[in-house]
Amino acid sequence: MKATHGTTVGPGQTIHGAFPSGNGKSGVEPPVLGGPEHSDYYLLDNLLTDEQRALRTKVREFMDREVSPVINPYWERAEFPFELQPKLAQLDIAGFQISGYGCPGMSNVTAGLVILELARGDLSISTFMGVHSALAMMSIALLGSEEQKQRFLPPMARLEKIGAFGLTEPAHGTDVVKLETTARRDGDSYVLNGYKRWIGNATFADYVIVWARGEDGHVGGYVIEKGTPGFDAQVIKGKTALRCVQNAQISLTDVRVPAGNRLANVNTFRDTEKVLLASRFCVAWESIGAAIAGYETALAYAKQRKQFGMPLAAFQLIQYRLSRMLADITDMLCMQYRLSQLLDEGEYSMPRVALAKMHYTERARAILADSRDMLGGNGILLDYHVARHLCDIEAIDTYEGTDTVQALIVGRDITGYNAFVPVAPSH
Repeated sequence: MKATHGTTVGPGQTIHGAFPSGNGKSGVEPPVLGGPEHSDYYLLDNLLTDEQRALRTKVREFMDREVSPVINPYWERAEFPFELQPKLAQLDIAGFQISGYGCPGMSNVTAGLVILELARGDLSISTFMGVHSALAMMSIALLGSEEQKQRFLPPMARLEKIGAFGLTEPAHGTDVVKLETTARRDGDSYVLNGYKRWIGNATFADYVIVWARGEDGHVGGYVIEKGTPGFDAQVIKGKTALRCVQNAQISLTDVRVPAGNRLANVNTFRDTEKVLLASRFCVAWESIGAAIAGYETALAYAKQRKQFGMPLAAFQLIQYRLSRMLADITDMLCMQYRLSQLLDEGEYSMPRVALAKMHYTERARAILADSRDMLGGNGILLDYHVARHLCDIEAIDTYEGTDTVQALIVGRDITGYNAFVPVAPSH
């Protein structure tokens, strides 16, 4: 992969794509999403192995071929594209960094590249895979017994069984450490009661990892299997972001879970942070993928679209904006590549991951907003994909901790002061 410095579209050349469905010929075709050569300005590709480059290309081509042409109607109808599930399974990427049990055992760098390409194509698909792999499967891989790993992970690696992760509650998001869902031991089972909210995949998942507080006050993880009586998951409707993702409000009414389905190596709420670190790392990569999608589309569009007899790309303000986008993307890629290396070296740090998530989502929102603006009226059409990414990035900015939460995690680390809980003034 080579960076194309100063690439132009000459007279008579066009970048071909399908005309907007149902909207007639607009004079500018929706751009084919550009190649990675447009965004890899510092040639990070040269640092990758042949296997990593091949896998990245495989996932990118899959998203361009199988997902981009069909995803917009699903997004508009707020439906999940189940037709893509068996096709995703053929990529053999479920489980990301997990080794064994049919999982690919990727390095953090390799997993990041895969997540970036999923997100560049569509954030709902990357979120589906992130919830399944980085949350549900990782919970079992990090905190389950050997028997539980052997039982649950292989079918999940094949996407024959889908996972979900139930931590957030209606009254507890940022302060989910105070979760109220309860688990009471009763013979050879645990009985769960409570509510969960914003749980992706939960309406159709085969295994939902539900986090609940036991009678000893400590938090445990429980694998609730599909069809268990008392488990009710209702789709949250009216979303303006990640519309394909089936987020659910879950009601747990005397849900009886076999004792063998309690994750064996969970002792306190702190154990959930091991999973959240892995997931937050994935979300950071998602933000970069979305930003690249916006930049590539804006660049291709600016080369095609003519105003006052000249391509938009010939105007100074457009070149400035594209250059700023590329600078942000290059900054994010370099920073995230190094973070991935650190994780591969065993240097795990939630503040480092929080800094990445905080920074990338903020820049991705700005890049996508700028991209939408550069497309003018066409920017609000789903045909050009930017509008979908722009809406979806709002959810990415919020889940796995908001911008301010990430800042407080970093701030606590660099100052030594915990600013999470406001302290009432003394009287």
